[in-house]
Amino acid sequence: MGALPVFSPIRSIAGVALCALALSGCGSSLGQSGGGKSGGDVKIGLLVPLSGVYAPLGQDMRNGFQLYLDQHGGKLGGRTVKVVTADEGEGPQTGVPAAQKLVTQDQVTTVVGVVNSATALGLRDFFDEAKKPLIIANAGADAITGARKSRYIWRTSFSNGKVSGALGPTVAKEVKGRVYLIAPDYAAGKEMVAGFRKTFEAAGGKVAGEKYTPFGTTQDFQPYLSAIRGSGAKAVYTFYSGAEAVNFVKQYKQFGLTGKVPLYGPGFLTEGGVLAAQGQAAVGVKTSLHYSTELDNPRNKEFVDAYRKKTAKPPTVFAVQAYDAAAVLDKALASGTGGDELVKALGGVGTIDSPRGQWTFDGDHNVQQKYYLREVKANGGTYVNAIIGDLG
Repeated sequence: MGALPVFSPIRSIAGVALCALALSGCGSSLGQSGGGKSGGDVKIGLLVPLSGVYAPLGQDMRNGFQLYLDQHGGKLGGRTVKVVTADEGEGPQTGVPAAQKLVTQDQVTTVVGVVNSATALGLRDFFDEAKKPLIIANAGADAITGARKSRYIWRTSFSNGKVSGALGPTVAKEVKGRVYLIAPDYAAGKEMVAGFRKTFEAAGGKVAGEKYTPFGTTQDFQPYLSAIRGSGAKAVYTFYSGAEAVNFVKQYKQFGLTGKVPLYGPGFLTEGGVLAAQGQAAVGVKTSLHYSTELDNPRNKEFVDAYRKKTAKPPTVFAVQAYDAAAVLDKALASGTGGDELVKALGGVGTIDSPRGQWTFDGDHNVQQKYYLREVKANGGTYVNAIIGDLG
């Protein structure tokens, strides 16, 4: 896969009409099954971007979903699965109607997916009122499992504040001096910076400056890199993804900061096709994330091999999140297909044995998982996010 386009865990939801979508999970850990007696067929909606700037993420999620089904005979919870796929597009303007059709016309039991947080937040009330579970396999807005949580909404991915906050204490320990914070000027950028800053400062870290760049339109980072150099910062923490991540990291090296001012960020800064496009410029960048192809556990080794055989490319965190959504449903669907039955079952799925490592749902239906410290290293003509530590 080439460089990912700009990926947005969350966007503004002003003016978005609330709507309906039933979301169900797809993807699970190898060899893990809910078992249970056969209970007939079940129809599951898969809502992922198949067009637009987020299509590469959607394809990864679709691949992860289908891989789990392939490995389990096309069944989840002993039930033969019919997948109905819908295109989320680039946000709620397309994602909400697509979700509504899955529920009202296609009559799916549950829906899995959702890349964009504005789509997820725009669907919140509909799922809550429809009493159908929505399993979010990417969207990272803190409110999804925070201020706007619902008993019908579950998440197998991450929240912005947690994935960024995991890195704060480590940076405070490693950097002897002030750190500059820079991110795109939209909700996810601000949540990523806020999560990092909270734990960084609590661990004694000091901030050299904070800047937000125009989201999705910034291509020349030289003025911002000049400000970083002028600040005297000893390191930089940044959140960019997709094309912005590629441009920022490449220009960071061209500007002469690489090797002199260490660069840190959440893992989306160097994930998947983004890292392939950054190449040598990304070597040495350290990130926090809940997955890497380099994780040394049996589940991940099997998963990486199976995914490569299926797609001819390495898996990403987006594929794992959808794969694990299937693992969750494999357990839950053994108990029934009604909305309240599924919600009760989701609350009792226990530990998921995942390629990312074992995880569980917390009381807010968010993922309680381990985050890893990764560093980009060259590996046989390619580049990988090597695991160099655990972040808790």
